[in-house]
Amino acid sequence: MTILMQLVLWCILFVLCWPLALFALLLWPLVWLISLPFRVIGVSLEAVFALLKALLFLPARLLGWRPSRAAS
Repeated sequence: MTILMQLVLWCILFVLCWPLALFALLLWPLVWLISLPFRVIGVSLEAVFALLKALLFLPARLLGWRPSRAAS
């Protein structure tokens, strides 16, 4: 659904101001390449926080604590 919405918005932009739409179309791969390192940093930070959470909850899990089924 989001891809369809992006396509519709781009078509509207193309009708209203075609040079800007073509510029955005040509600039999109460069923006994607620039955002790749930030995505890698985000994935690695998410992994670090998951590891910290697992380490913090390890004593409780060793003592037999289980999350309630209603909360899941």
